[in-house]
Amino acid sequence: MKKIPSFTIDHTRLSRGIFVSRKDVTPAGDVLTTFDIRMKLPNREAALDPKAIHTIEHLAATFLRNDEEWKSRIVYWGPMGCLTGNYLIISGDYASEDILPLIRRTFRFIADFEGDIPGATPMDCGNYTFNDLPLAKREAETFLHNTLDNPQEENLVYPK
Repeated sequence: MKKIPSFTIDHTRLSRGIFVSRKDVTPAGDVLTTFDIRMKLPNREAALDPKAIHTIEHLAATFLRNDEEWKSRIVYWGPMGCLTGNYLIISGDYASEDILPLIRRTFRFIADFEGDIPGATPMDCGNYTFNDLPLAKREAETFLHNTLDNPQEENLVYPK
């Protein structure tokens, strides 16, 4: 079988950041941009704790689908299986720089969040007790400080 494009990225050189993973065109001609929101250095840092990334998923998905500017274009937010980041799919043809303000706002929302985690009830989630809000907040703050507050090219463009 042919290797899928995301497996052709050199993960030994990949930084934290926001990367365009792929752009797909639907049969109707609409462009869907998939972003790799990489919070950890693959194979060089410990992966995200599963409870923390589950909490990040709930908070980010809720925030993004309520953002006045972007909510109509958000298709999907969810964790990567390797637990080093998340995927975001947006309807439209975008570059990493286009969504940087949105991702900053998303992670600021997570870092500052207080209260009940949206969707973390038995009626709303298949594993509602599997959350860690304090750790999710710390991971969001770390990602903001280490990457989003002052991104370089290596944080916005996949390594060659």
